[in-house]
Amino acid sequence: MSENEMLVKKTIAPKFHLYFWGIYFFINFVRWGSYFNDYAYSFASNLVEFPLHIIIVYFNIYYLFPKFIFKKKYVLYVISLLLLLAVHYIIRSALNYWLVTENIWPEAQGIHEPYGFNHILAVAIGELYVIGITAAIKFTVDYIDERNQNQQLRELQYKTELKYLKAQMQPHFFFNTLNNLYALTLKKSEKAPDVVLRLSDIMTYIIYDASKKKQSLVQEINYIDNYIELEKLRFEKTISSTITIEGDIDGIQVPSLLFLPFIENVFKHGVQTDERLKLTITFKNEGDNLLFSVVNNFDANQQKRYDKGGIGLKNMKRRLEILYKDKFNLKTETNNDMFVVILKIPIV
Repeated sequence: MSENEMLVKKTIAPKFHLYFWGIYFFINFVRWGSYFNDYAYSFASNLVEFPLHIIIVYFNIYYLFPKFIFKKKYVLYVISLLLLLAVHYIIRSALNYWLVTENIWPEAQGIHEPYGFNHILAVAIGELYVIGITAAIKFTVDYIDERNQNQQLRELQYKTELKYLKAQMQPHFFFNTLNNLYALTLKKSEKAPDVVLRLSDIMTYIIYDASKKKQSLVQEINYIDNYIELEKLRFEKTISSTITIEGDIDGIQVPSLLFLPFIENVFKHGVQTDERLKLTITFKNEGDNLLFSVVNNFDANQQKRYDKGGIGLKNMKRRLEILYKDKFNLKTETNNDMFVVILKIPIV
């Protein structure tokens, strides 16, 4: 099925077709019955004309539009529509004349014969009105349905991509941590059991909690703190870290594993410095927004390597675009030998 043919798929349930024609018939019946003060005539004439309305409407929507309009053959469409209206006029006039009344145009003054120009024009305009209103309804419904389907497809794509990005981050983290544990076991370090316990807690978190769409910010902070402690056990040099919370964060929900890649990159690049690594993390409730910042010292000679980032930062930029579109603000900057990451996201 072509794209054009898909635009005229049967998106409206049959019962709504019945509702429309029933209501339209009733309105016409009451309208002309009150106009002539002759409801019997109105009922009979509408009973004759409505099957023709229905045939023309569906022929136009499901045949003429796909065959001509969607293929941009507008001249052929107009010619076909005029021929359709001509056939309709002949059949309608004949049926009304034979079955209802010999006065084929009772709403006009005087007696009129069939096939007069004014009568042809009046019937054609009336039929174009029916064709226009039904086509407008049909394609408005199709547009809304197509828009909803596209939105569902985008959401499905976003969810699939988010799962893929998170799946990339989690093995990346475990790979690093297992390397840490391996290094400690080679040294027969007494820190190894503590690493195993912390790693077990983090695995529990990722397997059972991180699969959820959102997590408590408090839980995410606990997870970050656990991760930092694992990294401290890995490195021989002194590492100092501070997590500061400003404002009330109880009840705030955030996407799981949203902040970890920024912390990962601190340990990936910041530990290259010969100095003591200093890490400051801040979470601030600003009312409508949550401000997250990471500040750490680094070796300026490693700047190029730091700018390249890694799978974490690259994925996070993509995740933020998917999750918040243009409603987030991510900024990185250097100040002397300090590297600063500032992220602002809406609280929802």
